[in-house]
Formats: sequence, C-alpha cells, structure tokens
Amino acid sequence: MAPIFTPLPDKPDHDGLERAILELWEAEGTFAALREQNAHGPRFSFVDGPVTANRMVLGVHTAWGRTLKDVFQRYKAMRGFHQRYQNGFDCQGLWIEVGVERELGLNSKREIEEFGLAEFARRCREVVVQSSEALTEGSIRLGQWMDWGRDYFTFSDTNIEYIWKFLKHVHERGWLVLGHRSTEWCPRCGTSISGHELHGSYEDRVDPSLYVRFPLLERPNEAVVIWTTTPWTLPANVAAAVKPDAEYGLLENGDWVAVALFPDETFERKALGEELVGLRYTGPFDALGPGGDVEHRIIPWDAVDLATGTGIVHIAPGCGAEDFELSLVHDLPVLAPVDESGHFYEEYGWLHGLSTVEAADQIVGDLGERGLLVRAETYEHSYPYCWRCHTPLIFRISDDWFIAVDEVRPRLLEANSAVEWTPAYMGKRMDDWLRNMGDWNISRRRYYGLPLPLYPCACGHLNVIGSRAELEARATGGLDQLEELRRPWIDEVRIRCEACDAEVERIPEVGDVWLDAGIVPFSTLGWESPTRVPEGYGTGAAKGLTAADLPDHAYWEDWFPADWVSEMREQIRLWFYSQLFMSVVLVGRAPFERVLGYEKMLDEAGREMHSSWGNTIDAPDAFARMGADVMRWQYCAQPPNQNLLFGFGPGHEIQRRLLTLWNSCKFLVDYANIDSWTPVYADLAVGPRGELEPLDRWLVERTRALAADAEVAYESWLTVDVVRAYEAFVDDVSNWYIRRSRRRFWDGDAVALRALWFALVQSLRVVAPLMPFLTDHLWRVLTAPCEEAPPSVHLAGWPEAAPADSALLAEIAELRRVVELGRQARSTSGLKLRQPLRALVVEGAPLAESHADEIADELRVRAVSFGPVEASELRVKPHLPVLGPKLGKELGVVRSALQAGDFEELSDGGIRVAGHDLTRDEVLVEREGKDGWAVAASDGLTVALDLHLDDELVRAGRVYDLIHAVNSLRKQTGLELTDRIALTIPQSDADLLEHEEWIARETLAVSVAAAGAELALAKSSGAS
Repeated sequence: MAPIFTPLPDKPDHDGLERAILELWEAEGTFAALREQNAHGPRFSFVDGPVTANRMVLGVHTAWGRTLKDVFQRYKAMRGFHQRYQNGFDCQGLWIEVGVERELGLNSKREIEEFGLAEFARRCREVVVQSSEALTEGSIRLGQWMDWGRDYFTFSDTNIEYIWKFLKHVHERGWLVLGHRSTEWCPRCGTSISGHELHGSYEDRVDPSLYVRFPLLERPNEAVVIWTTTPWTLPANVAAAVKPDAEYGLLENGDWVAVALFPDETFERKALGEELVGLRYTGPFDALGPGGDVEHRIIPWDAVDLATGTGIVHIAPGCGAEDFELSLVHDLPVLAPVDESGHFYEEYGWLHGLSTVEAADQIVGDLGERGLLVRAETYEHSYPYCWRCHTPLIFRISDDWFIAVDEVRPRLLEANSAVEWTPAYMGKRMDDWLRNMGDWNISRRRYYGLPLPLYPCACGHLNVIGSRAELEARATGGLDQLEELRRPWIDEVRIRCEACDAEVERIPEVGDVWLDAGIVPFSTLGWESPTRVPEGYGTGAAKGLTAADLPDHAYWEDWFPADWVSEMREQIRLWFYSQLFMSVVLVGRAPFERVLGYEKMLDEAGREMHSSWGNTIDAPDAFARMGADVMRWQYCAQPPNQNLLFGFGPGHEIQRRLLTLWNSCKFLVDYANIDSWTPVYADLAVGPRGELEPLDRWLVERTRALAADAEVAYESWLTVDVVRAYEAFVDDVSNWYIRRSRRRFWDGDAVALRALWFALVQSLRVVAPLMPFLTDHLWRVLTAPCEEAPPSVHLAGWPEAAPADSALLAEIAELRRVVELGRQARSTSGLKLRQPLRALVVEGAPLAESHADEIADELRVRAVSFGPVEASELRVKPHLPVLGPKLGKELGVVRSALQAGDFEELSDGGIRVAGHDLTRDEVLVEREGKDGWAVAASDGLTVALDLHLDDELVRAGRVYDLIHAVNSLRKQTGLELTDRIALTIPQSDADLLEHEEWIARETLAVSVAAAGAELALAKSSGAS
C-alpha cells in the first residue's frame, strides 16, 4: 500500500527543492490565484523603490531589500489584502552612462559627443533592457512575487512628463532658480553633484599638506602663512581669512601664524586677528594672469579653525563652497581656474591643460623655487568621491538649476512628523537632513537622463514646459524626429517664448536621477490623469518593455499614500527625501505612512564587500550554495538597526538550524506512514480533536502563541522577532513535545500525531512569508491527504486567531526552566547524562509542582521534591559597576560583610547587608552545592541534585548506556524504525538481563541474550 505521506529524505536539497516549487507556482498559477483570492479584500499600498538597471546579475545586497519587501507583501496577502505588486527599474543617470562609456572605451564627454548621442542613448537603453531581464530573473529565483511584465521604468515618457509637471509647479511657486555658485563637481563625469548624493561617498585619502607664505605689501619682510591640502586651488586665491578675536604672532623669520597652533614658538610681536584685517598681500600665482588683477587682502571670518593648519585660511571662492559664500559677504572676485573636466584654462599659463592632480607637484616645485613654500608634507583626511565613477571631487563655479527649499522646509518637517519610522532613529535622521539641507541642485551636464524642460529666453523670461501636449502646442519644429523625450531628439525641438514670441531652445542639462524615482507615487498611480490608458506607462524608451497601464486619478486616490515603503538607511537623503519633497510640493503631505529602513551589508568578517577584495557574492552563487530560503532567513534574522554580516558561514549555520524543522516534519511523516494515519484539515480551524493529554493541550496553546507573537512582529515590521519566535517554537516542538511524546508515537497514538500535525502545519503558515519555498514544499507533503487543503501554503491564509492559554504556557515554561537548571547542575557534576540519580530538590517553582513525574523522567532522577534547598551555600558579591557609584565609601564595608557571609536573603531575591537593602541587579549571586550535591540557580529558582550513587543506580545507568549503543547500532546497520531484532549483549553485562523487558521494549528486540565479548544484533524474521 502506498504511504499516506510522501517520505522526506534526511535533509533538504534547498536549490533543487526551490526550483521544483518555482515550476509548480508557474504551472499552477499560484500567484495569479492569490491575487484573485484577495481581489476584493482591503487594500495594502506599497510602492517599490526602483532598483538601478545597470547590473547583469542580482547582488546579495539588492536581494536583502527585495526579500523584506516580499516578506511583508506575502504576509499582507495571507491576511487577505489586495495589492498592486508593481516592480520598478531606475533607468537613467550616470550609473548607466559610466558603464556604457567603459564598454565603448570612451573617456570624456567630448568622446561621447563624437560617438553620437543618439547611438549612445540606444546603447544605454540596451543596458537597461538586459539588466532588467537579469534582475527580474534573479528576483523570481529569490521567490519575490511581483507583477512582472507590468513594471515601471523611470525613463518612460510618462514618468518624464510627470516630472515636467512637478517642475512647472515649482516654477510657478517661484522656487526654481539658476544658481551661480561653487559646487561639488566630478571632473570625470563633467557635472555637479547634489548634496544628498554625497552621503556615504567620503573615504580616507592622503593629500599634499602645504604651508605657504603670502608676502604682505605694506610690511616688507613679513608674510601670512596659510595651510592647504588642495595645491591646485592656490592660483585661484583672492584672500586670506583670520579669526578676529584669536591671537596671532610674528615669528623671527617674519611669518604670521596663530599663537594657539604654535605653542612652543617664540614670537617677536603678537596681535589680534582683527588688527591684521585689511592688510594686502601678493598672491601666490599673480604672474599667471587672472590672479594679477586681484587685490589680495586679509578678511575676518569667525569660523576659522584653530585645531589644524596655521589659523590663517586661504580663500579661493571659485574652488570652495564656504569660500564662495565669503566672496558674497566681502565682495571678493571669483576666479574659476579649471574647466568641467578639471583641467586648467589657457589663461593660467604653464598650468594650461594640466588636471588638478597633475598640477599639484608642479605647483609645489614652483612655490619652493620662489621661496614661498614653508613646509610640504602629506595629510590623511576624509574626502568626497563621485558615487558613480569613484573619481575624487573638486569644487568648481557652475551655473546650475536649483529648487529653493527654505519656504518648503517647515512643511517637509511637518509631513515627516506624521510618518512612522522603523527604526525610530531613522525618522530623526530625516528630520536632521531636512533642517540642514541646502537648495536642491537638479541639473546635470550629461546626456542619458531626464531632459529638463527649461527654455530661457533672451528677453529674460523662463519658459517651463509641463507636458508633451504643451511641448507640441508650442513647438516651432523638430517634432517629426522626436523618438523619445530624451536627448538628442528633444534638443531639436524649439518653442515660442510665451512672453515675446521669440524662438527659444532647451537648456542642454538633464535632471537629477532622484527626480526620476521621487515622482513614482504620482506617475505610476495616475495622479490627475483624466482617464485610464491601457499600457500608458510603456511610452518612450519604455515602449515594448512593460504592459503597465497609466491609471486614472480615482485610482491614485485609492492607493495614495503608500501604507509602507522600505529601503536601506542611505535612502533617507535620496529616494525617501525626493519622494517626500515632491509629494509635499504637489499635494502637501508625505507619500508614505510607514517606513522600514535597514543598515548596510558587510561580509561575514565585517568588511565592506569589494570585487577587488574577492569577497563579493552574487545571488546566483548564493542560491546554488545555500538556497534562497536560507538567504532570506539570514536577511530576516537581522535587526534593522545593525549592519548585516552576510556570508556562506552564517548560511550554513542557518541550514543546520532549519534541519530541526525538517527533522520534526520527517518524524511526523515516518510515524504517520507506519500507522497509516490521515490528518483532518478542519483541525486547523478548531484545533486537534480527541482526548488531548496535557502535553497535547500545551502544544496547541504554544502554537496559538506563536501565531500571536508572529502577528505582533509582522505588524511592527520586525522580521527578526518573527525569526526569534519561530526558532523558539521549533525548539519547543522538537526538544520538548516530540522528545516527551516519543513513546506515544512508537505506540501509534493518533492524538499525538494529530497534535503534532496541527502544530507543524500551522507554523508553516506563520513563517511562509519569510521562507516561501521550504514551507510550501512541507505544506504540500503534510496536507496532501486532505482534499480540501489549498494546493499551496500561500493560498491558505493566516491561522485563525484564538487566544492562547497563558496560564498553561507559563506553567510549562516554568517546568522547562526547572529541567534546564537541572541539566546545568548535572553538567557540573562530571556524571554522564544517562546516569540516573537519587533525588532533585526544587525551590521557587510553584507552577511546576504538578509536573514532578515529568521532571523526574527528563532528568533521570528517582524522586523530585519541592521546598527549600539546604544542600547549597550562597555566595554574594557586589556588582561593582552598579554599587560603586551608589555606595561610594560604604562599598568596602558592604563587600567585607558579604565575604564574611553576614547578610540576609530577602524574599524578592535581594540582599540585606550592613544596613543596605540591595536589589537582585546590584549583587552577583552564586550557589555552590555542598559535598555530594550539584546546585544551579537563576532568577529566584534553585535546584539541587543528589549525586550519591548506589549499585542499583549504577546498574540502571549501564542499562541506559546499553540501550543507546543498541539504537546507534540499529541506525548504522540501516534498520527501519519498525524492524525487530534478536539482541546479544556481552557476557560481561549479563547482570543487566534482570532488566530484559526494559531493554527489549526500548530496542524492539524479540529476544535478549548474553554471550561473547561484543554487542551484536540481527534482524528478526518474525515481524517488521
């Protein structure tokens, strides 16, 4: 007869099992069935943060975020929520461009333009197409359920039009401004960088450290000495700043420096900084041209740092943000020495064509030859790099387009106050960012990105286009070649100025990529769209890549704001910020109600992951070596406020721990098949029926408690708490229920099988969102005999809520504490675990008193009693970190009294000593057993084991050893669970035959004899 349940192997092949489940999901249409099942349920709105489509394989860091998103969408689906499941791809910007440049061997913007912008754009699109396919494949393998094929792509013309609408709104509010300022600049990419893009981009770097003289014009033989780590900025010097109230001194050689920074020097004369203000000096490179036309002078600046350098700051407004701000205060000229590629302009003479790095050595040499270099060293400091191409940044004067933030800042802070952040400190970090952020630099001098719809006219009017329809209505030509709303095609479309009717052209800049991603709560949901447009998101570059519709405004009202979004912490200043900003500007509120953030991923040794270090892991490799479920468990076990140390070592440990679940299910399957037992699916709704024993009732309540604890964890967005609850539950099932009930399973007890089936199957539903493959496989095995069971655990819904019996759970929890302390006491005794003992005394466990027989059985003791433990000595020491500050000088008196044993133990576990009542947290309590006893204590509970042995106890210990050896030999010889044996024990153990019945019962022996020197068994032909 065929078995009731499909037998399980000794351990799972995670990769093979998962691939088989993926095939079943596809063949059975499981995801589609789930969506149909929840179509009329309450809505749960989630907006996916777009993954950048520039990698050809899913990375494990990306898989972390995708797992968390999938977990909570699966959980909400099990609760019956209707969801959108729209995946997103970020498709524009330098991440895409830089990769294509490298592939084509292009090294500058000039080379890109020579290659041709149209073909360059097409190559960039090809990268997005290939990457989106690879990322989709990897995400599906991870087990992520999304509406694949209806993704949003941020380079869609629809998405671009929504950003145009936003920018037109910003312009109408008067917040769109052209800024002329010194800004962070990437010379490799030839574009400015926004402040929010700098977060996390600083690295330690060694630069030249120069002390340079600026000779004073009015004071021959005197000079101010400045300090700089950027030699290339010296040709752009226009001023030197001193701290007005700081003291400066004149050295014997005529150099002025801050006294505080040179404490060991002798000064000829001293003066406050304000006395030096106004003095003129000769610039370091006046001979090169631009500097010669500048009147260099000393200016006051309260922010001069007196911790490093000379206390006199070199000011080059064209090469630094603070310097530029000072130029506005003091009406200083601004010199811009380098072009957008970071090379010196022609007017800088012999520096012409040199990069900022190449110029450094020549500048140092020239200063030395002219006697202006006081000292040249090196200096290690934190320095910003381009987050896309990893080139060191410079500051450069640039005319960039900004969104002014001061007016909207209070509204952003108010909107953020209504958002629930997990962890809470990330919400505070958003507040800090909002309070301190500068104007948003939205323009980039690049190619493959959002075309800014700005058309400035010579008449002074700025034309801002808000839609494609408006563009077509105002265009003077170029529409016939407009393939996409993108460069170079958009550059050919000119419009009429609405103020003077002159023909004007668009600025060449493209937009910050975070505009692309920040608008998606509006563009994907159809904000202000009058009608639903089938496949209306698949426009422009996205045509043919997605079948996503453009919904109508009513749909947006149903799904906005998002109930929940999730990304890593660095997105506070990026995607979370851009969404928040654009939403507050457009509709006056946050686009999300709850946010889950998480920290960064490192390798398992705690190092950053870098391909050059050989410690990066691609998801396909991890799938093959540990499985997606194990990866997901590793992600979900991580508290979101801590960095994740990811690797194969932790993965293999998780595989080992998950074997407890697997072995518990295999145990059930094996014994159920032996007895041809069939489960009843209705038990899941009401609990297992029949005459339940106390241990069965406990298991039912323990299962209900698991569901309740997991629900709290899911609703708190804390997967780590789900993992902790589940691992504790599986340990309880395996190491308490199954172990305590093993004899009942041997005897074919249907009630025990029913209770265990209920617990395991219900628990699979609870943990299915975290571990979708293994749970579905085990669900299919355990529910296969039930015709009314859904084919997949993901269609089974959440377990029906039933309050757990907290009193019963507390009773068994105390029982298990007694057993655990008993094991601790035994471990200190040196006696084998299988050696029976005479007695156990338990103090402080009133709830466990009715379980004396179970305690005796667990700990192999003949008698258990409850009452004071007199077989121990109490030793108490002061907890110094706590008591030291509290007692002060009295600490010595208290310590002496404790050492002398002159104290009283209080009923609450505290100690009264030398006139002080100390709490349990203020002392360290140890209990040591008297001779012949082993004692263990914790939190008011104490147990004592009597270690005295007699011949009867020793003989019983030998029987236990024998039974263990026989059952180990049964496994080694490949016997089935039900196989009967003829057993021969060594002649030297013949005295154990007085326990023949006991030995036979525990080993399934039909006969037991003593002969020879070795243990031997043979399969009996009698029965199996």
